This record gives sequence, structure tokens and C-alpha cells, in this order.
Amino acid sequence: MTKSSTPASGTQWTGMVPVEDTALAVTDTGGPGVPVIYLNGQFATQGYWRRVIAELGAEWRHITYDERARGRSKRSADYSFEAAVRDVDAVLAARGVDRALVVGWSYGAVVAAHWAGRNPERALGAVLVDGAFPHDWLDEAMELRIRKLFRRMSWFLPLLRPTGLAPRMTAEQQAESNIELGRLSRERELGPVLDGITVPVRYVVASGTSFGSRGDEQERIRTSLDAVTSRNPHIRSTKVAGSHGAILRKDFPAVAEAVREIAALDGARR
Repeated sequence: MTKSSTPASGTQWTGMVPVEDTALAVTDTGGPGVPVIYLNGQFATQGYWRRVIAELGAEWRHITYDERARGRSKRSADYSFEAAVRDVDAVLAARGVDRALVVGWSYGAVVAAHWAGRNPERALGAVLVDGAFPHDWLDEAMELRIRKLFRRMSWFLPLLRPTGLAPRMTAEQQAESNIELGRLSRERELGPVLDGITVPVRYVVASGTSFGSRGDEQERIRTSLDAVTSRNPHIRSTKVAGSHGAILRKDFPAVAEAVREIAALDGARR
């Protein structure tokens, strides 16, 4: 283990964590507070969490990182969902954290749900921000739409990469990642994952549309959560006014409050 992955005891640390064939850009505020690890949207970066982190304050230990080929992280030969789940363990291990509260937005919410379900002894709980809805939104027509959308964007994505607004992935790789997410989000796939979670989970659900959605598509997808909360008493949800893309910017107090609630429940259990 290099010095870049030596756990911090009390001061903020920023550096690269080697993982498999890549390296992830990680920031860890350190300190004795409850560890919270933040999982980004599919093509987002760790900076999206700054308002949530500021709202929670310095008494928490905040761990953020850029996923493979996003932000300052390096490229990889593997952009699969399973690689994303493995990276949660890799970052926590590198920072010397055994148990953590996991918070995920959009794609990161699905990663967080899987990680919490697979690691009940290590997950203090999970906050899922407008993601991880078990709904069969991917069909053949939608898959074609996704591929067409990313093909149309392929010419200007390289122009955005130096700014950090686009991942260092090809348009085809981004489309494949989105399609894989659709398959994993099917009720028969994601439903059992959510039903099996035994730690406290709080959803913070946005309103309105998201990038690429049409009409009331996104709102219909969100209604699938009703069946989940009726089946699993560990899972509850709250609705906010912000859209999918604006939720971390406008409704960060609700996300922070959900984190506090989960931490309090974990403290009560112990």
C-alpha cells in the first residue's frame, strides 16, 4: 500500500487510490466522526456533494471519490456495475474504514443499495437519492433511444472532458453503462435486492423529469418505490420538490437530514 492510501487519523487527505487497473481520486476529511461514503451519479464527480457535506459539517467523516474515468480518476478496462461495487470496498479499505454510512445519488443509489444489501454488518445504513427504483423502464425501444442519444453527443463529449463535465469514456461505453443500469433496475433484478436489505434505508425522491426522460416517465418510475416500502419496514422515503439533476443543489438539507436520521438509528441499535 502506498502512502497515498495510508488512513488519515484527523486531517483531510486527498490523493489517488490504486484499484485493479486504475486509480481513483479520493478525498477523506478524516477525524473520529461517523464515516459517510458518497457514491456519485453515473457520469458525475465528487464535487456534487459539497453542499450536503457543508450542511452536515465537520463532525462527520466525509469520504468522496471519482469513479473510474470520471473527474480526476484514471481510465479502466472495466466500467461495469460490479466494478463500481468493488470500488466502494477498495476505497474504504484504503482509508482504513470498516463500517460506513453509504449515500448514493442516481446510479450511485443503485450501487449503494447493492453494497448495503451485501454488507449488512458493515453498512450503518444507506441514503438513496433519487435512484434505485425497481422498474422495467428498459425495453428495446429505450435501448435504441439511449444508443442514439449518446451517438448524437459523441462529437462534443471530448470537448467537455478537460473541464471534468464528461467522463473519459467513449459514447458507446457510456451508452452501455446506461443500458446495464436499465437491466439491473428491472423489478425482478432490483426488487429482491431491496427486499433483502436489513439496515435502515432512507430514500430522498426528486420530482419531475431527468435527463433523457419524456413526459411523466420519471414520475412513473418513482412510483415503484411504494411497493418496496410496503414490503420492507427498514426502508422509508421522503419526496422533495427539486428535479433529479438539481436535487443535490436545491434539496441538500433533506439529504443531510436523512443521513442524520440513519446515523441516529444505528446508534440506537447499538
